[in-house]
Amino acid sequence: MRYWLETLGCPKNQVDSDKLSALLESEGYLRSGSPDSADLVVVNTCAFVEAARQESIDTILDLAGRRGEGAQLAVTGCLAERYGAELAAALPEVDVVAGFGVPVTLGPRPGTEAALPSFDLLNLPRPPSGAPWAYVKVAEGCDRRCGFCAIPSFRGPQRSRSRASILSEVDALGVEEVVLVAQDLASYGRDTGAKDLVGLVRDVASRVARVRLLYLYPSELTESLIEVIGETGCPYFDLSLQHVSRSHLRRMRRWGDGERFLERVERIRAVLPDAAFRSSFIVGYPGETEEDHDRLLEFLDSAELDWAGFFAYSAEEGTYAVDLPGRVPDRLVAERLAEAGERQDAITARRRRRLVGSTVRVLVDEPSVGRSHREAPEIDGIIKLAGEAAVGTWVDVVVTGAEGPDLEARTVVGVA
Repeated sequence: MRYWLETLGCPKNQVDSDKLSALLESEGYLRSGSPDSADLVVVNTCAFVEAARQESIDTILDLAGRRGEGAQLAVTGCLAERYGAELAAALPEVDVVAGFGVPVTLGPRPGTEAALPSFDLLNLPRPPSGAPWAYVKVAEGCDRRCGFCAIPSFRGPQRSRSRASILSEVDALGVEEVVLVAQDLASYGRDTGAKDLVGLVRDVASRVARVRLLYLYPSELTESLIEVIGETGCPYFDLSLQHVSRSHLRRMRRWGDGERFLERVERIRAVLPDAAFRSSFIVGYPGETEEDHDRLLEFLDSAELDWAGFFAYSAEEGTYAVDLPGRVPDRLVAERLAEAGERQDAITARRRRRLVGSTVRVLVDEPSVGRSHREAPEIDGIIKLAGEAAVGTWVDVVVTGAEGPDLEARTVVGVA
């Protein structure tokens, strides 16, 4: 029996898919080279915003049409968890709709949502990584109630893994870089009464050469957390800001404002001059004024983040914002998205050009491609390497050019 697993959405979904792959293979399934030749086709979906839901539906229908005769199609992940019964009723092409996990034994399509499997997806074992880096999910769910986010409604409250289980997974992955992820990473352990991301990072750093943290809520960026990030040698700060206008952030049910955010960025750069910063921002949340948008643009100019993503507000069923007045017209949202994106693209390109002539250490991800501490895998730009360097090794390179988000570099010293 062969399977094909298609993954959509964020890195946390990729971790889930890795664990599902390990489970299926432990039951005798072999990975197929294409969905056309698989006996089981699995789609791990995303449901964060409307665009992600549409992509999930489109992918399901595409694979339904491409699968071989007799192959079964299973849908799992966020879309299945959030809209299970509706999805099963609306898509007769699907054999199983199974929330966060796919039952290993697939029977005839019941016509309703399949019962959730009994295994705990968060703590399933994983196979060794096929790349020199890997995402590691340290918790599931979220206890925050941001006005725009429906994740707590289908991912549930925060549920942190034990430190021992995380470290055991890190040891088994056999990688040089671990990227710790969670919906609210800095709150790791709060639900168990042992909130200690700092201690976890130190333990992981004792096992791998590079530790990277994704999705840090800005109010949780403590001095001790900043210090330990600096200690790891990977001063990369992925801060979940969402906006900078104080009044607008309150409408979002979020903490902070542009002045506080900028002060933190500047303070970190004072102690960690090589620090890299990423964030994401929502454009068009109800009530966003032109003044709010101008403040965002001013912040981008002042903060000079290395990376930033901009997303159109999506009205999510069951969230606080869905009934708020002050809807921003789609045309205006598109204009603001374009303006913010163009502004940030120029900033990113300028910061990348400043690196020309410098020497940086990179991890070789694949032939002729590497990343320094400034580039998160599959998210940011890359460093194109001239010369030979084995995948999974560390090399010192001189940056010789910059093209938009990507750099070109020449290897000067190789370290096995």
